[in-house]
Amino acid sequence: MARTRIQLLTAAAGIAAVFTATGCGAADMTKQSSPYANVGGAKSVTLSVQSWVGAQSNVAVAQYLLEHELGYRVDTVQVDEIPAWDALSQGRVDAILEDWGHPEQEQRYVKDKKLIEPGGGLGVTGHIGWWVPKYFADKHPDVLNWKNLNKYAKTFKTAESGGKGQLLDGSPSYVTNDKALVKNLKLNYQIVFSGSEAAQITQIKQFAKGKKPFLTYWYEPQWLFNQVPMVEVKLPKYTDECANEGTKDPESIDCAYPTTPLQKYLNADFAKQGGKASAFLKKFHWTKQDQNEVSELIASKGMSAQDAAKKWVEAHPDVWKKWMP
Repeated sequence: MARTRIQLLTAAAGIAAVFTATGCGAADMTKQSSPYANVGGAKSVTLSVQSWVGAQSNVAVAQYLLEHELGYRVDTVQVDEIPAWDALSQGRVDAILEDWGHPEQEQRYVKDKKLIEPGGGLGVTGHIGWWVPKYFADKHPDVLNWKNLNKYAKTFKTAESGGKGQLLDGSPSYVTNDKALVKNLKLNYQIVFSGSEAAQITQIKQFAKGKKPFLTYWYEPQWLFNQVPMVEVKLPKYTDECANEGTKDPESIDCAYPTTPLQKYLNADFAKQGGKASAFLKKFHWTKQDQNEVSELIASKGMSAQDAAKKWVEAHPDVWKKWMP
């Protein structure tokens, strides 16, 4: 995300991962190769599965259609965001279907080395921010201005936050600006990492069940808003100047996260030589509502990613038939 996101919510097997690399092993993934890569005459595609459920939904639907409509064999790899760019540049994976903005990698691999090509917009706009539950904001509307957060530090305190207010984050592997924001805005808060998107969702649901106050790093699109309505706290207005300074010095950031049209990226060779598969992935374009529909089936309804994809595909031929090459 520059802004960036997340650890696995559902089992990788739900997306038929042939091999998986996560956490501290992510860097080693770039030394591996798809078991189907470079097989003579094989119609195969390798997709990077980012670890949050929305990205899993993209891959599940793309995989289902590539296999059932276009006759490809699809390999999937779960890997953290920045290592995924390295793998894409090396041809270890063919496509990333949801990128939240990595300007350094884009400069290096797209503009300078030309090893990666833009694959077009996903159709979904992403945004990260700080959120409180609507039931708390309704009673304390001034909490929605960051300048009043210190007033509520004791209210948001937990056993894990060391006497300060708790700002609940996801995985330490996510690229976030929260540490800099807490410091630069002089907020009496401690960032507490839940460890994964799944753990963060569990914690949010536990808070909501007891109508307890909480402050959390969260993002749109995300199906959880359907079950736990949340309202965003207004941080200092995002500016390009703040972002540019933050790129040079991440510890200087003192403004809100941007709103980000999510992008797809393809390995440059695959983009040119990938036939119907690359043409299809370039055309893959859906809405936040589409993605959330699949995500909620996976994360909340207990459906496997492939079953959720099948259900969505059967219900929305008017959408996906436009993607066919």
